[in-house]
Amino acid sequence: MAKEATLQVRMDSELKEQVELLYKQMGTSFAEAVRIFARQSVEDRAMPFIMHLSLPKPERTLGIANGKYEIPDDIDECNYEIAEMFGVK
Repeated sequence: MAKEATLQVRMDSELKEQVELLYKQMGTSFAEAVRIFARQSVEDRAMPFIMHLSLPKPERTLGIANGKYEIPDDIDECNYEIAEMFGVK
């Protein structure tokens, strides 16, 4: 029988709850997911996913002026102004 070892990891409790729920919905456990991660890492001799830096998020702009017009976070707030521009009452 293989020897067993215990792994302890510190993480944010909210993240832990979210990931435990995710894996439960997938029919497994967080602990089993960690074991799968370890097995796949050894088999691939690498991380079992591609690591990269995220690209900076582009400015949210609209129109050919490339930045002249900004899209507000809540576009619905502009409905009245848009209606006025097109003469809609």
